Amino acid sequence: MSIIFIASSKLPTKHGDFLIHAFEESESGQEHIALSMGNVADGQPVLIRVHSECLTGDGFGSLRCDCGPQLEAAMQKVAQEQRGVILYLRQEGRGIGLVNKVRAYALQDKGADTVEANEQLGFAPDLREYSMCEDMLKHLGIHQVRLMTNNPLKVAALEQHGIDVVERVPLMTGRNPHNDQYLDTKEEKMGHLF
Repeated sequence: MSIIFIASSKLPTKHGDFLIHAFEESESGQEHIALSMGNVADGQPVLIRVHSECLTGDGFGSLRCDCGPQLEAAMQKVAQEQRGVILYLRQEGRGIGLVNKVRAYALQDKGADTVEANEQLGFAPDLREYSMCEDMLKHLGIHQVRLMTNNPLKVAALEQHGIDVVERVPLMTGRNPHNDQYLDTKEEKMGHLF
């Protein structure tokens, strides 16, 4: 997959001043974003979060998942260190898309867990892919990362694409009564570490 850098701009946020960098996949036209803070091209390992888009959690504040709180916590951690990157990948619903995610929610309302719902719709539990991350990080001058994640499969996927993950940084946040089963399923069926 070939990634094209499009543009960068200042992005002041409630967590501090970031730079926002836009990228596009040359084949599909799919757009992705990187937020950076501080000097990330100094050769030292960089604190990063690879975050897949979640409109319901990130934008609407849904309590069905932990996505919104994880994004907030990642931005706070980067701001605390005054250095880091968040890759925001346009892979809604673990890669099944927004409308299918709502369909999966409807199945979850009837008792399916998050894995079963995807499978009932004919999808794998997780269709995300991370090949674009290598080019995005290279563009930013990053060679080693400290990855904020609870998902060991994400660590393995990034390493498979040539990214040197020197540390996994747990990101424990956002558990509530509405997402207990969701998080339990991620732990039991998808290997997440909580």
